[in-house]
This record gives sequence, structure tokens and C-alpha cells, in this order.
Amino acid sequence: MRTTPLFETAFFPLQSKASKEIHAILKETLGEHAPSYATVKNWVAQFKRGDFSTCDASRPGRSKTVTTPEIIDQIYELILPRISAKSIAGQLGISRERVGSIIHEDLNMRKLSAKWVPKYLNADQKCQRCQSSEQILEFFRSDPNDFLSRLVTMDETWLYDYDPET
Repeated sequence: MRTTPLFETAFFPLQSKASKEIHAILKETLGEHAPSYATVKNWVAQFKRGDFSTCDASRPGRSKTVTTPEIIDQIYELILPRISAKSIAGQLGISRERVGSIIHEDLNMRKLSAKWVPKYLNADQKCQRCQSSEQILEFFRSDPNDFLSRLVTMDETWLYDYDPET
């Protein structure tokens, strides 16, 4: 039965073996799968301090698990009234880059005319567009000659023709 490198590394310092000897034994036993000398040296130092824990210790710094469903919901609620991503980052205490990533990747939104809008239509919006299209088609079928006079549009845009020669 083969023992794990961590067990062997913890066992050898108790027998007063040096890091180089332990590394040589591990290399002989495990071949190319043996840990590096630097790793063995760090393990030996750790075990000599009396720390036999095999779990990662907590590290200082910002948590890497910022993208949680709660954070995504909070960001969604904050971007609706046209709040900038920078102010959202300040309110939630996360980086501006992470807020931008959540908006673009998780919420599938993009900025259009200073407002965040979905990149794709959701199911309700698709259904509403289908219903509107069917109503317009019914108007056309009922009286094709009077169709345009009964059609009302909103948010008209004026397009100007630019001719560089004139």
C-alpha cells in the first residue's frame, strides 16, 4: 500500500529527516508525480511548526465569490433607475470590473442611450411582440386600403438625407 506524499512528508520530519532526503525518497517513490523540492520544503517547515492541517488556510483579501444570486439581483434592481456601474460598485463594495462582468455576462444587458437594456428579449417581451404583430396583421387583413391610416406609431425618428455634393 502506497502512502500519500503529504503523510510521508509529515512522517519524515518526525524522524528528523532533512527536506532534501524527503524529496529524494518521494521522487524515488512517486517518480514524475512527486512534488517539487520547494513544496516539500514548505511542508516540512509547516509540520515542524506543529501545523499538521491539510486544509488551505484562510487568506486575507477580497472574497473571490462575489457573483452570487443575491448580488446579481441587487445589481439588477440598481441598474433599472439608470445608476452607473461605478456607483453600484461603491454601494455593494465590489469592484467596478466585477459589476460590469455581472451586467454583461450574468444579466445579458448592454448600454444603449445611457440606459441598460437586455441583449435578448425575455419570454414576456417575445410574447408581447407576437401579440402586437398579430393585431397589426388583423388590421391589415380587415382593410388593406385603409391600413396605414389606422396604424399609430410611437418614438418616431427623423432621418436626414446628407448629400456631400450639395
